Amino acid sequence: MLRFLTAGESHGPSLTGILEGMPAGLPLSSEVLDSELLRRQRGFGSGARMKIERDHAQISAGVLAGKTTGAPIALHIENLDHDRWRDRDLLPMTIPRPGHADLTAAVKYGYRELRLSLERASARETAMRVAVGAVCRALLRALGVELGGYVMRLGSIQVPPSLATPAPSDEEYRTRFTAAEASNVRCYDPETATQMHALIADIIRSRNTIGGIVECVALGVPPGLGSHTHWDRRLSARIGQAVMSIHAVKGVEVGDGFAGCARPGTLAQDEYVLVGETITQPTNHCGGIEGGISTGAPIVVRAAFKPIATTLTPLRSIDLATAAATPTQYERSDFCQVPRSVPIVEAMVGLILADALLEKLGGDSLAELQERVIRLRRLRLSDLPMDGTPWRFGYE
Repeated sequence: MLRFLTAGESHGPSLTGILEGMPAGLPLSSEVLDSELLRRQRGFGSGARMKIERDHAQISAGVLAGKTTGAPIALHIENLDHDRWRDRDLLPMTIPRPGHADLTAAVKYGYRELRLSLERASARETAMRVAVGAVCRALLRALGVELGGYVMRLGSIQVPPSLATPAPSDEEYRTRFTAAEASNVRCYDPETATQMHALIADIIRSRNTIGGIVECVALGVPPGLGSHTHWDRRLSARIGQAVMSIHAVKGVEVGDGFAGCARPGTLAQDEYVLVGETITQPTNHCGGIEGGISTGAPIVVRAAFKPIATTLTPLRSIDLATAAATPTQYERSDFCQVPRSVPIVEAMVGLILADALLEKLGGDSLAELQERVIRLRRLRLSDLPMDGTPWRFGYE
């Protein structure tokens, strides 16, 4: 239902995005997008470029009189840093940096120098993802879905397990979202945030980088999104692909994920309890998705970010022009991108949830969607017409 494309280079004149499939009638303005772009630029451990850019998303198509028209939405973000590169003669870049797409993209496309790889592979592209994600978040809000996120771990420092309760309430999650936004490392626990801040400061002094884990939570997602019938329609699979596409993400888990593998099966599932006519689950080990379909519980997704591969301390490499063993040359980058990555993860999860909702609801206008979302089946006995009648497969 939804698809988007981005175009642009890290130091080129601008980034361009086109989002297709957004219904008509959704109120939308550049201010809504810019507030998310500003979140992406904040976070301790950011590099020098965030002092240059002041990202603003210009809406140039698909929104008239302040509302979406149903046509493709075109977005434009200027790269202010382009002025420093516009008339510069660039020295050939022939020393690939381990951990980047420098070498692999050159092999694939036959580039004569590595900056052609760097310019498109750069995480600068995520600015447009956040802008596109902000459009999707506006739709989700209009349909009663909230998104938030925070940093759970940096290096070896993590939120204590005692604070990471197995099934927080929606209000507890909202409290986490608010507290994380007040922290420059985007961690909701003040004591852990202080330790994370100190770790990043040490990393900067040691001319190194550090990675971590971001948790993203979606509240108010109705049950029934996604499907168990095809591998590529499973909601968990779609979210996994979207989040894994983010630069430096090396692992994604839904719910308990890898930690659940250490438990016996009887302690890793979410049992069903009937409260009145509603089927409830006191725990949320599955992270709001069972069998590739949303359960109605909060959807919980975690993304593991490796340390940024660009380090002030050189790494061993090879000059591809001379075949000589040569240390890497530093390209401006963050020391820790994890706090700034929270809105990026939210954007990609939001894109998939908006797409799944549109797939489920159909309709071409926001008014149609809002009317239909009210009528979605819930985890109620009255929505499950089980009559207990014997039956046969019936294949001939």
